[in-house]
Amino acid sequence: MSLIRLDKYLANAGAGTRTEVKNQIRKGLVTVNGEVVKKPEMKLDSDRDAVCVGQIPVTYRKYEYYMFHKPAGCVTATQDNLHQTVMDFISSGKKEELFPVGRLDKDTEGLLLITNDGALAHELLSPRKHVDKTYYAKVDGMVTKSDQETFLQGVDIGEDKPTLPANLEILTSGEISEVCLTIREGRFHQVKRMFEAVGKQVVYLKRLSMGAISLDEHLAKGEYRPLTGEEIERIGGSGC
Repeated sequence: MSLIRLDKYLANAGAGTRTEVKNQIRKGLVTVNGEVVKKPEMKLDSDRDAVCVGQIPVTYRKYEYYMFHKPAGCVTATQDNLHQTVMDFISSGKKEELFPVGRLDKDTEGLLLITNDGALAHELLSPRKHVDKTYYAKVDGMVTKSDQETFLQGVDIGEDKPTLPANLEILTSGEISEVCLTIREGRFHQVKRMFEAVGKQVVYLKRLSMGAISLDEHLAKGEYRPLTGEEIERIGGSGC
């Protein structure tokens, strides 16, 4: 049995802010198992009790999963005293429980998963899992077949061990090259350091995918949406 306060249940289910749902409860708009309840502090079983607001069923989910299109200029953190964070873009009754899965640099754009499912985050971030992450990058300098071969063998970025083999696809090669790079780790500034190791500089970076999830092309920068049930299943989330 999982007991939770009625007002928290409704806020977490997206029925409104804690203040808004308290007002709904006191106005007699909320029923639990068909009975009107006017006490926000009432405890209910989130797995068994049926809750409605204005006769509309409200479903509580323990875990939430969001796909966020991170823009440049915000930091990947739950809070920061100096900079806007990715969490500033998110509105949810569970916002205090949510966190970004992994980290994108302040100037890096693209796919970021946000959830409150700690077990899933561990699975996606564990160095032993080798979850693929694909990036689109613009690189100052001509990217060559030799770079592809170097990346495929693993790159010395100044740590005890070279990187794991990475797949480098050259889209265009010139003064500013365009590439897609798939890595299987998440070391600090890894993509930038790999190109620095072959004498080049990343001037733009965007994550396109992580594991089995790809960035929704319809999501504008700064926008987010819940993962679909199929997407949650693909990445191993509980979905509930």
